[in-house]
Amino acid sequence: MDDMAQPHVIVLFGATGDLARRKLLPGLLRLFEAGLLTDAMIVGTSLEEIDTEGFVKLARDACEEFGKGVVTDQRWAPFAKMLCYVPTSHGAHALAEVVEGAEKMLGGPAQRLHYLSVPPKAALDVIHELDEAGLVERARIIMEKPFGTDLASAMVLNEAVHQVFAEEQIFRIDHFLGKEAAQNILAFRFANGLFEPIWNRNFIDHVQIDVPETLGLEGRTAFYEGTGAYRDMVVTHLMQILAFMAMEPPTSLAPDPISDEKNKVFRSIRPIDPADVVRGQYQGYRGKNEVADDSDTETFIALKVIIDNWRWAGVPFFLRTGKKLAEGARIISIAFKEPPLTMFPAGSNAGTQGPDHLTFDLADQSKMSLSFYGKRPGTGMKLEKLSMQFATSETSSSVGVLEAYERLIHDAMRGDHTLFTSAEGIETLWAISQPLLDNPPPVRLYAPGSWGPNAIHQLIAPRAWRLPFERSWRETGTTTNP
Repeated sequence: MDDMAQPHVIVLFGATGDLARRKLLPGLLRLFEAGLLTDAMIVGTSLEEIDTEGFVKLARDACEEFGKGVVTDQRWAPFAKMLCYVPTSHGAHALAEVVEGAEKMLGGPAQRLHYLSVPPKAALDVIHELDEAGLVERARIIMEKPFGTDLASAMVLNEAVHQVFAEEQIFRIDHFLGKEAAQNILAFRFANGLFEPIWNRNFIDHVQIDVPETLGLEGRTAFYEGTGAYRDMVVTHLMQILAFMAMEPPTSLAPDPISDEKNKVFRSIRPIDPADVVRGQYQGYRGKNEVADDSDTETFIALKVIIDNWRWAGVPFFLRTGKKLAEGARIISIAFKEPPLTMFPAGSNAGTQGPDHLTFDLADQSKMSLSFYGKRPGTGMKLEKLSMQFATSETSSSVGVLEAYERLIHDAMRGDHTLFTSAEGIETLWAISQPLLDNPPPVRLYAPGSWGPNAIHQLIAPRAWRLPFERSWRETGTTTNP
């Protein structure tokens, strides 16, 4: 159901935190200026003992630092009128009064969107506060990852949340799926007769989903000690991307059919074998105030995922992510099977530069590339690797692209679950993860600025990791590409 015609009150829990300042407040300003957040009020609440005036200043500073364009007084004034604030310490009833006051300013009862930009351990406290405040009716909640730390905790959390909110009111956010490029996978597969017929084990050799990060964990080590790279990135982001890659065609692009097909993929994944996993930890992670000298927390993980269904039997999916690696990238790489026979003469370069690849770059300015062999101009039969490339920045509509958090907030306001995760999906992913969580392989140290422990090459052999790429994207000055 599309509820954008209704007035909205957005309650932002953790309104002074890092995520709110970097993404949510600038994103709400962008939605307002795009005409997608017109009849609305924004209520901030957090531990900070400030008033509305202080929150308006904090929000403007955040938009100036992390938003787009210069925030002039003229630009800021209409958005600032939408903001108000109440400290968490004032209690549930004070929050209820502020929300009711915001609704009166909008002319009556409004649709409520509660964004829980809080640490996972604080999520249930917020749920209970909303229940006590009587703010469950006409409401939806957006919950941040990770959703539990294993199957048991996820089931407990789901049950506790369901005591207050119905499943259709809950939006478990994964900002990777909010990216334009992630949704382009669906368009690419299901809108073209060229690619879907070859999207299976008969033509695809393997798939890589690779999300290295150059940042370390400065200031986040306490959070990471109880989480690690697998819980933080794989169960949430990388498995969701894998589902988009591997799912069967849905009966329609409505939320329920897409969710059904994603959940079928999750149910088809073979339980993760610890022997198919490489865990790493960058040198220098241990010894911090919040980290034990013998910490076993992984800051890097690479694994092989097997999908036991008709379409993907025998096709490995390789996932890799980690902190303090050589490059920051978000790449999906599909390697096609090589021709069964080559008739090209020795020295022609046929097959020497690896298989043909289809590459999706999930960066904010998303790109796609299809690489293949072609004849080099001139005498003789010399082949070289060529590529066809596409970038959303080249399209006339690229200026209207919403960033991930902007799109997902907008979708939650509309009640559209397409890009969000269900309780069933989360619990299935934790269930297949249990063998790894119960018996994790030891962490291997790796040097900051590297590509992780050397064992990653044995994991993928006889194949090779695509990153680092050997050739450049067509545009200069950006990341490298096949």
